[in-house]
Amino acid sequence: MLPLPAFSDNYIWMVHDGRDALVVDPGDAAPVQQALRSMQLSLRTILVTHHHGDHTGGVAELRERWGARVFGPAREAIPEPFTALHDGEQLQALGLRFTVLDVPGHTAGHIAYYCASLDGAPVLFCGDTLFSGGCGRLFEGTPAQMHASLSRLAALPDDTRVCCAHEYTLANLAFAQAVEPDNRALADYLAHCRQLRRAGQPTLPSTMAIERAVNPFVRTAEISVRQAAQAHAPDTDPQDPVAVLATLRQWKNDFR
Repeated sequence: MLPLPAFSDNYIWMVHDGRDALVVDPGDAAPVQQALRSMQLSLRTILVTHHHGDHTGGVAELRERWGARVFGPAREAIPEPFTALHDGEQLQALGLRFTVLDVPGHTAGHIAYYCASLDGAPVLFCGDTLFSGGCGRLFEGTPAQMHASLSRLAALPDDTRVCCAHEYTLANLAFAQAVEPDNRALADYLAHCRQLRRAGQPTLPSTMAIERAVNPFVRTAEISVRQAAQAHAPDTDPQDPVAVLATLRQWKNDFR
């Protein structure tokens, strides 16, 4: 399972068995083509989480070159032809079984792909819904949708590896510290991620256990997060996790 860097901060995730490969959200064909050549792999499957160009821009070229089968969200416009997926459906690729999860919020029809066992542990390809320490902007969805989506993902097993599509971790954790300055797990994780970046390594994948410990958008039921949201925006109802998330998201949008 490899994160292929693309653009300034995207990751295109690749899984392979030594012969065949699948990729997730190939916004740019070039890094995928380079990886396939260097590892002498054939591309068989493309998984798409949502319609934004930095996730779909390389789909047509890769499909034409390799004849790969493309899967994507049924409720979004993905480069045709593709197999449209709905919540709860399953697909098989490289001998792996993926379950489709509807996770709207960032976009209206965003989906994620969950595999219960890949190299001995679960893995989640979640696009731009869940980031390490954060969540996607609400371009098309609502705070209620994002809260429901994040709650659904947060219920996955602790050891689920969280493979999101951007290297936003350090900026997200800086905001998380503004929300929970006394969160020791967050401070330790930030130090770890800074060390990774200094070494030129990705901070991803995270795990679901880590996100439940450090990510304020997942922690909207925690007293410290609710109090911070109300302190930032006094009209926030601290008993309403959707209202807390809405405040956090607007706060993060403006955070520098």
